[in-house]
Amino acid sequence: MCGRYVITSPPAAVRALFAYPEQPNFPPRYNVAPTQPIPLVRLIEGQRSFALMRWGLLPAWVKDPKTFSLLVNARGESVLDKPAFRNAMRRRRCLIPADGFYEWRAGAHGRPYFVRPKSGGPIAFAGVWETWTGPNGEELDTATIVTTRANRMLAAIHDRMPVIVAPEAFDLWLDCAKVDAMTAAALIAPAPESLLECYEISPAVNRVANDSAELIAPAATAPSGAAQPAAASPAAPAKAKKPNDQPSLF
Repeated sequence: MCGRYVITSPPAAVRALFAYPEQPNFPPRYNVAPTQPIPLVRLIEGQRSFALMRWGLLPAWVKDPKTFSLLVNARGESVLDKPAFRNAMRRRRCLIPADGFYEWRAGAHGRPYFVRPKSGGPIAFAGVWETWTGPNGEELDTATIVTTRANRMLAAIHDRMPVIVAPEAFDLWLDCAKVDAMTAAALIAPAPESLLECYEISPAVNRVANDSAELIAPAATAPSGAAQPAAASPAAPAKAKKPNDQPSLF
């Protein structure tokens, strides 16, 4: 899964890659967590548009958000059919700018790793979004990150990873009017082995309140870490323990 990520590229660089007309100014974020507002790009009347939405999808048919589990990720294998995602996959696909993401290695201590593009960011996660309307007419826009099986490099740490959409495929994912969900789903695949690199970092990332460049320093130099990055193991990983201090919007 993808439960934390970073977006640190300057707003101008993000705007240049995604080609939206708005000029938002947002600070670098080193520990983006569920329930927080996240930037994304969608099509509005055929034009790319920047928006902020809550991370954690809330389907339109939910009656009481307090009783509904947070949908941080959507499994690519079932996104076409699962009731929580299928309408959004057909009509409301989006791209989520990022510069990397965190994952926790299986084991008792759930050691954190940072995964980033070798050539630098930003990159685009595949996402879907929904607008939930409450009983008093209040509206809440929410989004989730689509995931797939991990590529060979990441499989030793975790069995899932976010779907990364290449720039030349942006329109294929975004244009729900011209590209049906089944065709867009062809993009749901592990990232190429050559795209990413990963290394162990400090467990300071486990706390949502920590949000600084020190979080992505390799463990050997990170303030609260002393171990060298662990070598990849060919063994299939078990479920890793995730941090549980994420705030709730409701």
